Amino acid sequence: MPSKKVLEEKKQAVTELSEKLKTAHTGVLVDYKGINVEDDTKLRKELRESGSFYKVVKNTLLSLALKEAGIDGLDSVLEGTTALALNPEDYVAPARILNGYAEKSKTFTIKAGFIDGKSVDADEIKTLASLPSKEVLLAEVLRGLNGPISGLVTVLNGTMKGLVVALNAIAEKEKKSA
Repeated sequence: MPSKKVLEEKKQAVTELSEKLKTAHTGVLVDYKGINVEDDTKLRKELRESGSFYKVVKNTLLSLALKEAGIDGLDSVLEGTTALALNPEDYVAPARILNGYAEKSKTFTIKAGFIDGKSVDADEIKTLASLPSKEVLLAEVLRGLNGPISGLVTVLNGTMKGLVVALNAIAEKEKKSA
């Protein structure tokens, strides 16, 4: 039986993890078997630079934190080695980074994850990873909005040009008849 101090530390760890789970848009669970220290360091750095939180977690503590955060459906993947990546701002970053590494590795695999508190399987995380970044998506939306405006300006310029040509023709006709 663990001591009171150990139990309090575990409760605190579950509470902290639960709070991070509640604020995260996206979470990705991976089986990190087979990753060497050098690759792990690079992976952690890349995740940190993207604003993601990454931590190796005990399955029992993660299960309790998921329940406390109201995220269901992930208990079936909480076996073996588990690491968790969360991001409170970017939906795609942790999935893209971890999926990129998993594609190169034979043993590092994506288990599952969640998006806005709803559990998703590994295939959905891989689909999420294939989406362009937030900046690229915003640029595409702005380009889509800019197209009709540019067209309107072109049409208005054409109408104005036509009006000027018609007025010049009338003025020329007036000069000749006078």
